[in-house]
Amino acid sequence: MDELFKALGDPTRREILKLLKKKELPAGEVADKFSMSKPSISHHLDSLRQGGLVTSTRSGQQIIYAINNKAVEQAIDVLEGLMSKGKK
Repeated sequence: MDELFKALGDPTRREILKLLKKKELPAGEVADKFSMSKPSISHHLDSLRQGGLVTSTRSGQQIIYAINNKAVEQAIDVLEGLMSKGKK
């Protein structure tokens, strides 16, 4: 769970998650959406994968990334558990 919240702490990673919320994408297409190097995006994708927020599958020479909704739901559950009673 620590890796999940660490991954969520970066604004670029949150933007990547927003992209992947719409549809699965190859790493190259994710990188094309940002004005940073492909190795930097690869690092962000790896952090998201280590945090369990995305899954990756190889398709030929491409790696396809998808959001892991179950991990997102777990994060929401943790945050909801921290809320004061009566404030839902």
